[in-house]
Amino acid sequence: MLLKRIIVCLDVRNGMTTKGIRFKGNIDIGDPVVMARQYYEEGVDELVFYDITASAEGRRLFLDVVERVAEQIFIPFCVGGGIGSIQDMRDTLLAGAEKVSINSQAVKNPRIIQEGASRFGSQCIVLGMDALRDPAMPSGYRVVINGGRTPTERDALEWALEAEKLGAGEIVINSIDADGTKEGYELPLTRMLSEAVQIPVVASGGAGKPEHLADVLIEGKADAALIASMVHYGEYTIPQIKEYLSTRGIPVRVVPPLRS
Repeated sequence: MLLKRIIVCLDVRNGMTTKGIRFKGNIDIGDPVVMARQYYEEGVDELVFYDITASAEGRRLFLDVVERVAEQIFIPFCVGGGIGSIQDMRDTLLAGAEKVSINSQAVKNPRIIQEGASRFGSQCIVLGMDALRDPAMPSGYRVVINGGRTPTERDALEWALEAEKLGAGEIVINSIDADGTKEGYELPLTRMLSEAVQIPVVASGGAGKPEHLADVLIEGKADAALIASMVHYGEYTIPQIKEYLSTRGIPVRVVPPLRS
């Protein structure tokens, strides 16, 4: 059985890690470079770095921060925010990322998925998707872009299937309804996408305790779980989370942390 991955997300605004609830009320909580190193030393499987205001502000992401994070960690590192061209992808990968996440720009120009996969390989192209419950949509979920600010006419399931065909190698599905609440992932959404596509699905939004990760990895059929608040605020450590998942029979990479 394939190992399930635990991924820590660093939302970055103006060079600082920030966190909010349902994409609102963000507060700065620390230096992303220092935090990235800490999670790497604790044994996290991957890190994701999102420049959360780049798309809404119409600018490129902060490559200097990407470079400084990449110097501190030696695990897969995915970067997103404001990536709207092949050149942006190239610059981000050269700055030290192993993967690029495209969200708003992919909705506006789906061909960028195909072009990126052709140029750099599908394994480098991650579709980030923010979805909001909406009974008016066929799947019950509407795609929202620009950091949760702009609803689209895209249905979440339809978009996931299209992105897979275009060459995306992975999908990170973030529930806006659950984001930052620490009340658990949006299991129906995650399971629906996991059962529909053949590429890995990463669940995002809502993790508050290890039981939530177990639920989304088992019931939600996710390949990986993305976490933020529950570790950013010191409520749990990566080793504690992995130990719990192991007791539930969930296969995870268990390695001694690099520091005690």
